[in-house]
Amino acid sequence: MTEPEIVEDFFGVYLFYCINPKYKGRTYIGYTRDPNRRIKQHNRGTWAGGAYRTSNKGPWKMVMIVHGFPNNISALRFEWAWQNPNKTTRLQYLNLRKIPRKESEYKFKIRVLSEMLRVGPWHRLPLVVRWLEQDYYEEFPTDKKPPSHMILTNGPVRAKLLKKSVENVATPNIKCSLCSLNLNSNQLTCLNTNCELVTHITCLADIFLSPGEFIPIEGDCPFCGIKLKWGDLIRKLKGCSHCTDLPDAMDDEREENSDDDVICTQDREFVNTESWLFDDEDL
Repeated sequence: MTEPEIVEDFFGVYLFYCINPKYKGRTYIGYTRDPNRRIKQHNRGTWAGGAYRTSNKGPWKMVMIVHGFPNNISALRFEWAWQNPNKTTRLQYLNLRKIPRKESEYKFKIRVLSEMLRVGPWHRLPLVVRWLEQDYYEEFPTDKKPPSHMILTNGPVRAKLLKKSVENVATPNIKCSLCSLNLNSNQLTCLNTNCELVTHITCLADIFLSPGEFIPIEGDCPFCGIKLKWGDLIRKLKGCSHCTDLPDAMDDEREENSDDDVICTQDREFVNTESWLFDDEDL
């Protein structure tokens, strides 16, 4: 069996497919910080933390998940829009409707996703589209493929929640490599361990951004020249690293970081607000 990829600080929006013969073909979209735990909850029923809409209709399969959101609010808004493509102004102009007798509910959800990944603000986020069940894999049409900076992959995944760390304090003796001013606690460093770049978020963002853009996607390090993805830099700032194993201590963190009590129904104003793209500390 393929070893699961470990992803830290996980925020994901998943697509369920019902394999119960009585309800086969039904789908469900939800948000989670721990996909493996969430599928168990849904299949056990509401008493275990699953949703009312999936209770007693299983078994369900989590066939795909989109992750890489910067925080829970951005993931929740993506979830709401995927559930309600004709209620969010981001997609209303497309007037998306399931094609009668030609398109299943599942294929319609995939078509909606292909449109969402190509419009703002989602098209600028460092998202990963992960297929968990290859039997349900659907190829995106050539003209509907996600932006090149997004990752299309397959295989199992496990979430690792970051432990709360003591907030970094300003380092007045260290200067920004780009503006030469003192650095505050939010400082970016290059992913190349041999590179000496240390900079304010805004200084590097100004280099990566084109006129009229607000969220960087990627760019070349001004010191060592390697290609850097903005999402990877922000994740490193948060304390994420490339892990190869999952410590047993994760179970102790779950209760504190549980998403069981998250309310996943938001109004139209909630999903169409721009300010949710990053937490305040990420700006």
